[in-house]
Amino acid sequence: MNCGGINSALSSVIAWLLLLPSFAWADSWAAPRVVEVFSESRERFVRMLPGENLGATIGFAGAKKGRTATAEFYRRARDHSYQRIAEVSLLNPISPVELLVANNGHLVAVDNWHNLGYGQAVSLYDATGNLIRSYGLRDLFQSQEIANFPHSVSSIHWRSGPVYIRSDQKTALITVRSGAEFVFGLETARFKYCEYQNKEYRCRNSNDPRRWLPNGRLPLNR
Repeated sequence: MNCGGINSALSSVIAWLLLLPSFAWADSWAAPRVVEVFSESRERFVRMLPGENLGATIGFAGAKKGRTATAEFYRRARDHSYQRIAEVSLLNPISPVELLVANNGHLVAVDNWHNLGYGQAVSLYDATGNLIRSYGLRDLFQSQEIANFPHSVSSIHWRSGPVYIRSDQKTALITVRSGAEFVFGLETARFKYCEYQNKEYRCRNSNDPRRWLPNGRLPLNR
């Protein structure tokens, strides 16, 4: 038995396997569940019930198709109880990954369960659940930028960092990476994307065409 040859072959296989995470790795997700997200003031909250549209999720071809995720909008009443004011279907087949609720009841849904970066990546709703606007990655980035993001089996990992309603309660921030983020106006759903370029913080408010300006010269019409 040529042990040297076997060891050499085994080493080659191990080396090949170690290279796999550089271009694809498996996704592992907890089962979707009912969640309740409150505004900072606690005057509003949204209860999200997972959908049953698994067949519309990448990686589950042939699975059952059904209703999408549901959001119930609640507001505090004078007797300090919460009253449901709306129930709507979200664009997410199963569940958003992040839910943000502002003090005025506006909702931001970010990404899709098991499918980061696919489908509608950012959706903004008013206080009664009406969709203001939604964005796919192609609305926010150019094709080459999307291709350069890390990809796993069923996700595009386009963001890394905090996602939150800002202190003004009129805008939401989504971190793409350190020093690069989107700010979305909750009333208009317009966005501003800013990043450091040659040590200067510059911003754009559209994907195509693009015009980069210093942050102070590009106000966000919220």
